Amino acid sequence: MSEKNFLGHDTIMAYLFFGGQSMNVLNTWWSLVPPLIAIILALITKEVYSSLFIGIIVGGVLFAGFNFAAVMEHVFVDGMISSIADSWNAGILVFLVILGCMVILMNKAGGSAAFGRWASTHVKTKVGAQLATVALGCIIFIDDYFNCLTVGSVMLPVTDKHKISREKLAYLIDATAAPVCIIAPISSWAAAVTSSVDGVNGLDLFIRAIPYNYYALLTIVMMLSLAFFKFDFGPMKKAEAIVKDKVDVDEVITNNKDTKGNVIHLILPIIVLIISCVIGMIYTGGFFEGASFADAFANSDASVGLVFGSVVALVFTVTFFCISKVLSFNDCMSSIPEGFKSMVPAILILVFAWTLKAMTNSLGSDVFVSGVVNSFAENNAIMSMIPAVVFVIGCVISFATGTSWGTFGILIPIVVKVFNYDVNNALMIISVSACMAGAVCGDHCSPISDTTIMASAGAQCVHIEHVNTQLPYALTCAGLSLISYIIAGFIRNAGICLLIGIAIELVVLLVIKKLTVDKA
Repeated sequence: MSEKNFLGHDTIMAYLFFGGQSMNVLNTWWSLVPPLIAIILALITKEVYSSLFIGIIVGGVLFAGFNFAAVMEHVFVDGMISSIADSWNAGILVFLVILGCMVILMNKAGGSAAFGRWASTHVKTKVGAQLATVALGCIIFIDDYFNCLTVGSVMLPVTDKHKISREKLAYLIDATAAPVCIIAPISSWAAAVTSSVDGVNGLDLFIRAIPYNYYALLTIVMMLSLAFFKFDFGPMKKAEAIVKDKVDVDEVITNNKDTKGNVIHLILPIIVLIISCVIGMIYTGGFFEGASFADAFANSDASVGLVFGSVVALVFTVTFFCISKVLSFNDCMSSIPEGFKSMVPAILILVFAWTLKAMTNSLGSDVFVSGVVNSFAENNAIMSMIPAVVFVIGCVISFATGTSWGTFGILIPIVVKVFNYDVNNALMIISVSACMAGAVCGDHCSPISDTTIMASAGAQCVHIEHVNTQLPYALTCAGLSLISYIIAGFIRNAGICLLIGIAIELVVLLVIKKLTVDKA
């Protein structure tokens, strides 16, 4: 059978076999099939590595057909190797390894154990432990990666002491990572958002969109409500019940009493890390060449800045520990490979997730999403529904690709163009905020999201268990955010809409509490 005759059949398989897939696969909903397959498999099998790899292979086949050589070339050269070689991704991997080394150093020196003992005398209740975790997560708003690993290493002894499950800790870390960074004007996320906007002042747009970022704000309310109302629901309720029945875990905090370290050996390295990372980021943005602080942050290269900051902090930590004689130089050096090993699972999943994203991009997901958004925007009758529509699209694309930055990088320029760059248009501000909120929401729910992966690593929690227990909470906030965006599209008043959203959320949570208590 000739290729010409075979292609005459109206089947997708024909295009896949003979490379005509660009007619039926590229720039269509097929571009979202590989990540959806990976996500579904991960949720069913509870095994992430093979699920991601299968999704990657499916993406390669959709792009290159069943030509074995072409599939291998696209998956491993265009996808995996290119992702690892990308300067941004490489910087994040270096940053992760250095953070892993610092965590090992602080644990080996006894700083984490000392902080746990100190916190156990000051944090008296389970509610207090949760609130302390939330507070620390909100304080470390510079970068979500930094947040995930730092909060986890610091609060793990405290939450273990008060029998808070690793799944709950992972949720609190994840919910104070991206959702907090996306409403912090001084953060790597603000820099990424502002870099996605042309024709308007990106930082001004970001700040004006903060009151409308319902998913982020309602997620913070969710964490506080769960702590104060003293309840959980869904799989998280079961996880909390299991850890509650375990024997006392006080040995997690006291097992390093023989070390010389104290609280300063945890706090001081973290302070140096925060300060040096901020300086590193504004340095890459041209602050020391005359740029203002805000402009330097908006134009910073977060990946490079975090590497600079973390290297300085690592050198300081090793020097400090040696001088204070809590660790020998040999002990410090042996922590370097240990730190690398501790990050291997997260690095492996990140590389697979980046490769899957490359497969999705090569299939034209950005073109497909752009077409969907523009088709809605062309209908004046539903303009007030644009924020809600954009939020849903942002959730879907971010969930499927596992990247919030890539999602608002696609959507924000489209929304700004739809509203003709009119920064005074309230509906545009709400819609831009919906882009960011949807991107964070999908990222928060997705098992292939880098921040979700690192929240699991920071809490030392089984990744898929973190996803399963977190999903009901994230979906609840997503539903409430959707309602809020529908209301905001018509009312267009930040304060009123936010108060309505919070009021609805509190009512919903109280109802859920009553229902779960009755069933207990």
